[in-house]
Amino acid sequence: MDDKMLERLEYGRVKQEVMKYALSYAGQRHIEEMKPLTDAKAVQHALLETEEATQMLAKGASVPIPSLQGMDTVLSLLGSGYLFGEKDIAHVRQFLHSCSQLIAYMRSKEGIAPTVAAYAASMHPLDGVASEIDRCLAHGRIRDEASKELHKVRRKLTAVEDKIRGKIDALLNRYRSLMQENLVSQRNGRYVFPIKKEYRKQIKGSVVDESSSGQTVYVEPQELAVLQQELAILRIEEGKEEAKILSYLTELLEGKAEELRRNAETVGWYDYVFARGKYAQSIEGQPVRLNENGVVNLRQAKHPLLGGGTVPLDIQIGRGYRALIVTGPNTGGKTVALKTVGLLCLMVQSGLLVPAGEGSSFPVFRHIAADIGDGQSLEQSLSTFSAHITRVIDMLAFADEATLVLIDEMASGTDPGEGVALSIALLEELARRGTMVIATTHYNEIKHFAGVTPGFRNARMEFDPDTLQPLYRLCIGEAGSSYAFLISRKLGLDPELIRRAEELAARREEGPGLRVDAEAGTAAGYDAALLRVGDTMSESVSRPMLDSEAPEAIDGPAIVDGAASSGLGAADNSAAGKAKQDRPLEIGDCVYISYLGRTGIVYEAADARGNVGVMIERQKVKINHKRLSLYIEGKELYPENYDMDIVFETKENRKKRKLMERKHVEGLSIVHEAEE
Repeated sequence: MDDKMLERLEYGRVKQEVMKYALSYAGQRHIEEMKPLTDAKAVQHALLETEEATQMLAKGASVPIPSLQGMDTVLSLLGSGYLFGEKDIAHVRQFLHSCSQLIAYMRSKEGIAPTVAAYAASMHPLDGVASEIDRCLAHGRIRDEASKELHKVRRKLTAVEDKIRGKIDALLNRYRSLMQENLVSQRNGRYVFPIKKEYRKQIKGSVVDESSSGQTVYVEPQELAVLQQELAILRIEEGKEEAKILSYLTELLEGKAEELRRNAETVGWYDYVFARGKYAQSIEGQPVRLNENGVVNLRQAKHPLLGGGTVPLDIQIGRGYRALIVTGPNTGGKTVALKTVGLLCLMVQSGLLVPAGEGSSFPVFRHIAADIGDGQSLEQSLSTFSAHITRVIDMLAFADEATLVLIDEMASGTDPGEGVALSIALLEELARRGTMVIATTHYNEIKHFAGVTPGFRNARMEFDPDTLQPLYRLCIGEAGSSYAFLISRKLGLDPELIRRAEELAARREEGPGLRVDAEAGTAAGYDAALLRVGDTMSESVSRPMLDSEAPEAIDGPAIVDGAASSGLGAADNSAAGKAKQDRPLEIGDCVYISYLGRTGIVYEAADARGNVGVMIERQKVKINHKRLSLYIEGKELYPENYDMDIVFETKENRKKRKLMERKHVEGLSIVHEAEE
């Protein structure tokens, strides 16, 4: 998956949080390389690892993960001919000790964490190597008993050092009056006496150094020089013996290089797995299920980077519809909802537990594409709209049925009409490919499109109009409002400006041809985005037809619920069409909605604002009468006194109504779908 897309969903920040719990360079390296997996079995295995690690951590015991301190250097130098020093070998000894602890710990956890505990079976205790290091080293220093020769040399060294100390004490008493200060110092590893310059000739010996003032000379007395020479020779012999022992231990480690590397790799993986487990604890991550039917089902899900006060999100997509259009006011949580879905999908496919409730389920996506944020680039001089289109081009290169596409603020950054047209064309293409889509928008045309198009569903972020506070709850099945006028009114905008805006909005809802008087302070032209949308809609939008209709016989729009094609054109510009339009629309009339390229049946006459209730493919919507043209009168479609409930009500509701007409039934009610 694309790195830029991962960053748009803040995947990198999640990796940084996981990194805080890694103890070793190897664990940190795994986290740096962590990316979402696309194989379902691999994802399931990674999730199982993290779940088991979390269960082990929940038991309260500290997991003995070795820190691997110093091992990176050792492992990199094995086989290079490098002679390891005492410090290197001490790091190896500590590592082997920690490995033994880890192996024993995992053996005791096979019952509760069989998958994770089994990894320790590939580790090597290397007890023989550990014993030899213990025999040769203690506290980072080669032991006297490491070899017989070393033991002899060090006994001689001790004897000579004792003689030197005795000789120094005797010389201090003899030369005290000649000394600048009553102490002995060292120069180039040899003991010297600080003698006043004028007394230099009174002592037999060699001048080793002189003070910066020239008043003091540092003299090595002749009696001491003989002993110090003997000490230097013994030091050389000691170094040779120590080198032999270090060479022996280095050879020992070289022989077990593969075992050491395997241990380090396993420890690094353990560190990675338990870092994921610790992170899961920090965000209250829970195990989730994977599914093969392409359904995202989030219950009480939270964005992991927003803290504990986040309002949980419930969202389902993939069962009955694969495209969700989310609406609502600015700062109402639409973008957070998009990011939550996208980021949690990435986390699950990375083997991370996520803050979501029981029953949450995820598919495994091959690609996740996100167009979130304006993406402007000073280097590329891209406008907001250009950035959107660039991302659209990128996502269309791979979008398929195993892809999740997230788009924030469709149709933004350009002329609304053209933006809406392009957005609907894009949604159609993604739907044709079977791509799962979640998008946000403020445009009614896109809401209406989603409301009547198979495979699409509207949703809205709930908002409290009294407090002007977003509730951050997603309500699926209903389109929402931007609340622009309400928010402006409550924030104190001039009421006359709001009244004028409402007037313009109402006139825009009435359809094409709006021209505003320039003297009113507004430039002419709300060109109808509706006509452009209608012109650009492709034949991929499904249109129901009669069983008796052959596909090639359809010249004009198809008829909903059993209406036959009359051969009228999309704009219904014939004389007959205009004559029919002279009367108000009535219940049962078949109407044509030009901007959708669809037909519907009137289920409710126009209200005071001229909005007519139209059923389009079993979806009830309200559309202004000026956006509708009469297609076929109801009396031509249905017999006189025909029960229209058969058309507009579900079979279940009709049964309930008949039962309620006969008698009272406690708790029985008829539920109607929300109008859009």
